[in-house]
Amino acid sequence: MIVRDFNAIVKSERDRVVSDAKWSSVRMLLAEDKMGFSFHITFLEAGSEHTFEYKNHFESVYCMQGTGSITDLATGETHMIRPGVMYALDKHDRHTLVADEELVMACCFNPPVTGNETHQEDGSYALELETA
Repeated sequence: MIVRDFNAIVKSERDRVVSDAKWSSVRMLLAEDKMGFSFHITFLEAGSEHTFEYKNHFESVYCMQGTGSITDLATGETHMIRPGVMYALDKHDRHTLVADEELVMACCFNPPVTGNETHQEDGSYALELETA
């Protein structure tokens, strides 16, 4: 059984806290945990806009706090994001996420991330294979 305390990770396990331009993510589960997915709590800064396309990963996201929108760049369709809304990128969808207020999101990635990824120019993560 794996039990982790978000507050303890934020205070002491700095290697599990990742940040990039106007967002940060607390990585609760990573590839090394051998669960087949990774689980993160991600914070997106109010007023920020992010374009991603996870070509090598599927992602599911649940909004816990804040408001914003997500636009599917293939269709132009925009959906409002608010607490209780979930979206899943089941086709590696290229999308733009806008945070009107700070967004706090619970995210799962499959395959799991290692925690060392950074977004590439196209908004994706490279597929990193765990070596241990």
